[in-house]
Amino acid sequence: MFDKVRTACARFLDSLRGRPRPGDAGRADAPGGRGPDARKRPHNLFEAAAAYVSACAEDDQDRIDEAAGWVSPEALSFGVNELACRAVVALARERDESPRTVARALLGLPTV
Repeated sequence: MFDKVRTACARFLDSLRGRPRPGDAGRADAPGGRGPDARKRPHNLFEAAAAYVSACAEDDQDRIDEAAGWVSPEALSFGVNELACRAVVALARERDESPRTVARALLGLPTV
């Protein structure tokens, strides 16, 4: 039962990331294809989140607006949340601290 859930989640995430399906690998219009439209593929939510967060960090309103228009607000929110989780985990590993401690430190909150 869990294998079916995992497979369904993997398919869903692959579709959000813009990965080609197994039968699409050679098509020019498939995401990741090699045709003239390969450069025009839509941005996925993780590209949008990375662009949005980096633009916010640099206080670049034009880039913030551009990245926010690439995906729906819900998808952008999910992508930003995923980016935050991955960043906290990476920093926690680097600092050899718990993710909770790192997250609280980044937000300037007292340790618990």
